[in-house]
Amino acid sequence: MPVRSLPPPTKRRKTAVESTSVKSLETQLTSAVTENGSLNPLADLLILAYGSSDAREMSKAVYSVYRVFVLIITRGMLVHGGDATAKLVRKWIWEKLDSYVELLVGLLQDEEPALRKSSLEILFSLLKHLSTSLTKSSSTAQPQFHFAHFKHIVHGLLLCPPSPRSNGSNKNNLKMMPDVREHFVESWFSVYDDIRWCFLREATTVLSKYSPVENPHLLNNLLSIMEKLSTFPTDSSELNSWWVEELGVKPPKHKSAKGDAEEDDAAESVDGNDEDDWRKFFDEDSNAKDEKKNSVKGRAYTLTFHQSLFSLQAHRAVFTRTWLNFLPHLSSISSSSNRALTTRALNIMHRGVLPHLTRPVLVMDWISACVDLGETVGLLALNALFTLMRDYNLDYPSFFTRLYAFLHRDVLHLKHRARFFRLTELFLSSSHLPATLLASFVKRLSRLSLNAPPAAIIMIVPFTYNILKQHPALMVMIHNNPSTNTDPFIADEPNPNSTNALDSSLWELHSHIHHYDPAVSTVVRIFSEAFTKPGYSMEDFLDHTYGTLIETEVRRKVKREPALAMELRRDIFPMADAANLGDCLAGRDAVSELWVFE
Repeated sequence: MPVRSLPPPTKRRKTAVESTSVKSLETQLTSAVTENGSLNPLADLLILAYGSSDAREMSKAVYSVYRVFVLIITRGMLVHGGDATAKLVRKWIWEKLDSYVELLVGLLQDEEPALRKSSLEILFSLLKHLSTSLTKSSSTAQPQFHFAHFKHIVHGLLLCPPSPRSNGSNKNNLKMMPDVREHFVESWFSVYDDIRWCFLREATTVLSKYSPVENPHLLNNLLSIMEKLSTFPTDSSELNSWWVEELGVKPPKHKSAKGDAEEDDAAESVDGNDEDDWRKFFDEDSNAKDEKKNSVKGRAYTLTFHQSLFSLQAHRAVFTRTWLNFLPHLSSISSSSNRALTTRALNIMHRGVLPHLTRPVLVMDWISACVDLGETVGLLALNALFTLMRDYNLDYPSFFTRLYAFLHRDVLHLKHRARFFRLTELFLSSSHLPATLLASFVKRLSRLSLNAPPAAIIMIVPFTYNILKQHPALMVMIHNNPSTNTDPFIADEPNPNSTNALDSSLWELHSHIHHYDPAVSTVVRIFSEAFTKPGYSMEDFLDHTYGTLIETEVRRKVKREPALAMELRRDIFPMADAANLGDCLAGRDAVSELWVFE
């Protein structure tokens, strides 16, 4: 038998921790907590949780540690007080709790969906127990919120550290898992007022401390949560849902500014965040401290944390601060990511952001800068600007000049042209707009229709009809017959009030009567008929494409059969006969010569 060159493999002996089952460790810890015994098995249980590679075993260990910590928290073992030995024990327990929370935060990025969901639920359950324990041990009569623990949850959601089971394989995958985001939004963020308020506050702190360049998915993670918010309160009576039940007790009435300052200092000492200045963010006049002193409701920045949760103005203030800190970061990342995130932010700006800001005009500068980006981003920015002008009295004189600049050839070839016509119809819907301005828009679209695809022309025609119907002063453009052959319209003029469009005509639309597409030639004929129709619904014309036009023609019923040749000739293009056509054409193939290029 040949001698082995390597020693025989030896079986690895199980350590004492591995040989001990999770259940037995939990039993020992439960007895130790009730009988004030040694908690050393807690470290062994955490080692088992960290070392489990199997998802099922890790889930058992995670829930066992959770039950032990709930028992420790409810029995008040984390409350301040006691002798030096008790303080050392309490410090050791906090270290183990922080280690356990770190494990749970990492599991939010685990490949196992069940572990991700259970970790998030355990984190929020611990938040409730820790906040309740903090309230009971507080020297003040105010209910407390455990901000220190909640910060770990927010960091886990926005920064997304890797799972301890990944072994560094997904270290660079810092994007939030979709199921984690949906579970957080649907179960807490959109439901509980205290969770929403505290998340917005802490998210602003994260934005100020972590660079989006070093954390490329930070902005995307935050926006993916913010854009899902559809239940922001609009009245104080809607502030009635609390994850930490103690916070549901109505706070005392607002006191004087001096008393509130003392209470604010106490509230800041609870969460340890002295840098948070959200209360002072909307202090418009520093000399107006005594204004409305006797008012029932105090200003948002003089309220305590508990009072802020019951103040609609405080909720709007923290919401505003988050957005004002978020939007400037969109210009500090790469161009492709910038446009994608900016488009998503502008998509919800007019309906999900502006109505809830304390002062919507604060985002005017950022929106105006987005207009310069053009294309879809610029158009959505114009929509937000229009909302500011219409609903919040923003004075923006160059709005229609900026809109007029979007009328170029490419806009009729983009896939977003339907959105463009929807918004443009909204922008030009006012009956107080001057005829010269509207004539420029109509004329520019008429000129662009000469090079537009059939689907775009079908959108332009009813759009023009509706404007002419609403503004009879433009009807002269149909009947204008210039005395010269020169069109007075100045196509290169950027100012829509100086294009001389009202002196021109819509001859470009009239030329489409002879368009090759029967759908276009038919719809254009409405300008040669009496304007008896009240108007067209643009939604009936915005979904046309080449595919829909072809499908319409294929499904069209033929009313009259086309003329066909009764006999099929084999010599449709015969070889030239030398006797009839001469020697110069003898032996030439007319069809083949059509494809010869010199």
